[in-house]
Amino acid sequence: MKTPVRRWSTTLALIAGAVCACSTTPASTQARHPQEVVAPEAGAQAQRLRLPFDAYNFSPAEVMTLDVAEDLLVRDCMHALGRSWQALPGPAEKESAPPHRRRYGVIEPRIADVFGYHAPPDRPAVIARKTNDLARTTESPPNVREAAKRCLGQARTRMSAGAPQADAAFFNRTIFATFDASQRDVKVTQAFRTWSTCMAGEGFHYPDPLAAVTDKRWSTANPSAREIRAAQTDVRCKERTGLVSIWAEAETRIQNAAIRAHPKEFQALRAVKMRQLETARQIIART
Repeated sequence: MKTPVRRWSTTLALIAGAVCACSTTPASTQARHPQEVVAPEAGAQAQRLRLPFDAYNFSPAEVMTLDVAEDLLVRDCMHALGRSWQALPGPAEKESAPPHRRRYGVIEPRIADVFGYHAPPDRPAVIARKTNDLARTTESPPNVREAAKRCLGQARTRMSAGAPQADAAFFNRTIFATFDASQRDVKVTQAFRTWSTCMAGEGFHYPDPLAAVTDKRWSTANPSAREIRAAQTDVRCKERTGLVSIWAEAETRIQNAAIRAHPKEFQALRAVKMRQLETARQIIART
């Protein structure tokens, strides 16, 4: 069933990653809670990762563009109702996480040194916007919150006006199906075995990177010293085996095949994305 969509989410939330450098982070830094440490900008490999489905999905930076435009519409709506509402600035695009930062597990050495397999926090500007947005709503009187909620609904209706219909559920199913298929690709399974052997040489026994990143032993408030060592080893083994490139190449082939097999569905998804982003950018440009 096709339904109008404002945006959709195809992030694979199984992964929580970072990576290692040859130098180690001081123990005093490792002991701090991950959320208290400022995460560095994304590493070069994470920034370079691109997949065919990116043309049809909203990246974190593009989602922020939609959020900023909606916020401006809410501000105008609230002012028309005689209520105060301060629109929040959006962070610079480089502050948003790359779309595939943790798709293949940990791939950034500077992150693994501090966070291990734990998800790194947002960059400071993103955190500030989220914090201010939460304060703006929770500290407002109930009638103001209710008015803002109605204005947000109107803003989203306007953002979607004129956009075609697309099957977001199909896209989400296809994202997960193609990701699953990539893990059965012959070259990928071979790379998994080589990576696993590399990890075992350092005392860490996992069949593939997803098993490592989802190890229940890492479900703690702070990364342990062993978790950090495992993540650092994970990254080194990925680098030695070329696993990330091999996996991304397999996903690229599989995703392109899916696009060719469902041209109408993907054309609709692309049209929705471009229309919504165009509307958002026009709103932002007028302010």
